[in-house]
Amino acid sequence: MLCVPKGGGRFFTKILSLGILWALVIYTLYQFRTITIDVPVPHLNSRFLLQKRLDPLTRHADSTTESVDLEPFVDKSPSLSEDNLIEDIQKRMPNLPIVYWNKNKNKPMGLNNTCARFPSMFDLEFNNLYWQTLRTTNGTFQLYGAYLDKRANNRLGPTVRILGMIDRIEPTIVTYCQFWFDGKKDPVLGKEFRVQVHMKWGNYKQGIYQPYLIACVIPQKYRDHIPQSISLVEKQCDNATNNLRVIYDRPAQKKDFAVCVKGLDFLHEDLSVRLVEWIELLNLLGADKVFFYELQVHPNISKVLRHYEQEGKVQVTPINLAGGQPNAPSFQHLYLTKKTNHKRQNELIPYNDCFYKHMYQYRYIALLDIDEVIMPLEGTTWKELMDKVLPKALKINKEERASYNVRNVYFLDDLIHNHGWFKEIPRYMHMLQHVYRTKNFTKPGQYVKCFHNTEKVLTLHNHFPLSCLGSGCTSYPIETTDAQLHHYRADCVKTLKKSCEEFRKTSVMDTTIWKFKDPLVARVTATLRTLGFFSGSETSTLNNSIRKR
Repeated sequence: MLCVPKGGGRFFTKILSLGILWALVIYTLYQFRTITIDVPVPHLNSRFLLQKRLDPLTRHADSTTESVDLEPFVDKSPSLSEDNLIEDIQKRMPNLPIVYWNKNKNKPMGLNNTCARFPSMFDLEFNNLYWQTLRTTNGTFQLYGAYLDKRANNRLGPTVRILGMIDRIEPTIVTYCQFWFDGKKDPVLGKEFRVQVHMKWGNYKQGIYQPYLIACVIPQKYRDHIPQSISLVEKQCDNATNNLRVIYDRPAQKKDFAVCVKGLDFLHEDLSVRLVEWIELLNLLGADKVFFYELQVHPNISKVLRHYEQEGKVQVTPINLAGGQPNAPSFQHLYLTKKTNHKRQNELIPYNDCFYKHMYQYRYIALLDIDEVIMPLEGTTWKELMDKVLPKALKINKEERASYNVRNVYFLDDLIHNHGWFKEIPRYMHMLQHVYRTKNFTKPGQYVKCFHNTEKVLTLHNHFPLSCLGSGCTSYPIETTDAQLHHYRADCVKTLKKSCEEFRKTSVMDTTIWKFKDPLVARVTATLRTLGFFSGSETSTLNNSIRKR
């Protein structure tokens, strides 16, 4: 039998307890070695520790080297030289004579050191990006563009026409034109006269900007020369606060048709898919190019326009409102919605700017909205249509008309819902799906659209020329058996609300547009696919349906 001294058991128990406690301490310390604790210590490495805690790429740098090889995609193009910058400005602001100024900026130009000096581009008074200002003792001029008119029917002879707006109904102030010619250090002076580009829509009041076309006749001695830029001043010796590049683009031969579109105002409305169908249809009809003006548009519309600009089918010009009118996104749209008369007058600027920029390039220019199409009933092109119309018009009067107008008929959105969708046509083809129209056309002369003769028109409006060269504003009405203006709307215009109910009661099916069905569906689908408007599965289904057709 083993004898334990008195008190020995208690001593043994203590030794055993201390051993167990020491083992627990050792084990705990060992476990803490695997835990990383970031403690903000105020020494040189504290910034690195903070970065390590916040930056997920840095935190994992110990476990992978993949992030070392990553490189963000950034534009590494070199900075533009001054000459390249000048070229870029000229593209963005075609009405500014920046190239001409840059070539002559170090030359003394003017009548003398204090009189009629050639203005520096930095001394011009700009308004809302694209406008230049002339302040007179009786009204303020906002000037937008200048164009050389050397057409045969212009009885004034070579004339620079300046498009702008004046806050007077009939300005009594006399202004002068300072013409600047290449190789000549002093300006050539002339007196202007103006033609008002408007109709009395209810805001024919002093203080409200009215559109004008100002004529500056080139003096006889210089009629064979091309002015590079022009300034408008109140007194002949004034140093100008405006200087517009004179636009004169005259190719050897004219093409047939172009389309001008007023300032697009669709910031919150995505009409991109419908716009693709419309552009492709105009191209099939023979429009060489569509010239858009842009106020505010949805990002998808911008994507579509950029695509077609790259293809050379459209050209987009940003534009805004002159003077103190609002140009902030959304607010501008609200303003134009509520101020309808102001809207109509502002639209005259892009219409006439487009006409004068391209009047030497095309025989006919049509002003269309993106829900309108001039549709020939026979044949498939506008050229075929005009080849048929011109002999009829000349048989009545041997002189060519200033315009050829097409009567309006509505293809209303809700007419299709009474008849259902056409299964063999993709639903996104709005015009091909909407082939029910009102039986009756709007009255002759109402809501028409025209092919404008570029040799005859002086100023124009949405529906008709306002003033013309030669024998006046003659317009030939194209027979409805030859062509009709397809107008795709949710409803009739407000002024036709009463008539619209009658229109709806007498709808008829009109499949004239279906002669373009196969090429139009193929083109639109290909473009939408290129621009990423379809998911992968939808694209596969579409491809199969197109192959079956």
